[in-house]
Amino acid sequence: MPVYQYKAIAKATGKTTKGVIDADTPAQARRKLRELDLYPTKVMESAEMSLALPGRERDDGRGRGRARRTRTVSRRGRVPVRDLALMTRQLGVLLHAGMPLVEALGALIDQTSRPRLQAVIYEIRDKVNSGSSLGDAMTEHPRVFPAIYVSMVRAGEVSGALESVLLRLADILDHQAKLKSQLLSSMAYPAFMGVFAFGVIVFLMMVIVPRITQIFEKQGAALPKITEVLIGTSNFVGNYWFVIVGAVAGMALLWRLWVSRDEGRKTWDRIKLRFPVYGPLHLKLVCARFARTLGTMLQSGLTMLPALEVVNSVLDNRYIQEHMDEVKAGVRRGRDLAVPLKETGLFPPMMIHMVELGQRSGEIEDMLIRVADTYDDDVRLTVDAIVGLIEPVIIIVMGVFVGFLVLAILLPILTMSTNIRGY
Repeated sequence: MPVYQYKAIAKATGKTTKGVIDADTPAQARRKLRELDLYPTKVMESAEMSLALPGRERDDGRGRGRARRTRTVSRRGRVPVRDLALMTRQLGVLLHAGMPLVEALGALIDQTSRPRLQAVIYEIRDKVNSGSSLGDAMTEHPRVFPAIYVSMVRAGEVSGALESVLLRLADILDHQAKLKSQLLSSMAYPAFMGVFAFGVIVFLMMVIVPRITQIFEKQGAALPKITEVLIGTSNFVGNYWFVIVGAVAGMALLWRLWVSRDEGRKTWDRIKLRFPVYGPLHLKLVCARFARTLGTMLQSGLTMLPALEVVNSVLDNRYIQEHMDEVKAGVRRGRDLAVPLKETGLFPPMMIHMVELGQRSGEIEDMLIRVADTYDDDVRLTVDAIVGLIEPVIIIVMGVFVGFLVLAILLPILTMSTNIRGY
């Protein structure tokens, strides 16, 4: 069904409003708007939001028959995690209140302000209305609904607890968005300081130092070694900056090509785990994602093996994913989860002990969520500590460079002034 963007005047308030509405024709769209006490001033069909359904047939205006069009949803854009979390929570609340699924999806269209998400909900509603399950309808939008999302929705449909699963999903998405926001906000200031420091250094080397160099060259006096090093470095940067930029860009391109290959990505992911500070932090993030995803999947009614399949698809490390195949094989043979996790040699002892304790007590789902909360808190504390160290390091580096620059400039000036007094 076509989708129309509109501008209208609300009868009750007299204010101008805008939005989208589905209808077969522009006339029907205007009629629907008037039924909602809205007086349309502009109704225009939106190509980006039209659904992947056969278009209606129209006369070509010359009596030669009817032309048929097909409209598709744009699949390039992503939906912010916070918007997806809000939509998920609203859908769970509506279903919990007893509203049928199709009506709840229709209500979400009016409550969602992001056009991309509106278009996706339109298509999902039509597919559900035609007999498809909600999980199957969501699989056609992998850039909006990740694998864990679809798997949990399907588990909720099978178990008959879709509304509670959606509310759990909303909590997970909110937690992910909050953690990402906190990490970004923590890194924003040191990143700004680093960029600013780099810009100052480049400006001094390419603008200030060459001008001072001209003064020294006119004097023709012998320069200290430190000044010669500064002048040589400045000349190299000024004359061959394009070579430096090209080399950096070429190395970045080669690295991207190498990482795009499976073997290269696996090797890089293994190397990341061995970095002095970043390695343990990355492992904690992977453990938190593993524990939270697995615990939530088990709470939603999935059994261990299907849950591990989903967990393996959301881990952001190919090296660990490869070892997860061994974990799944061990669980498939009837072993407890803690045993193959320990045999991989990748996961921390604390996590192994918590999983083992959860299996003994029969509360492995809750124990995994606690593990995830623990590692998320640990990640936040580690990032704060790293940020606290980065700021003084940047200041020290800037101080050393400025001190080097001042010394390299002042030494020949002092030498020249001494020679002048000698005369």
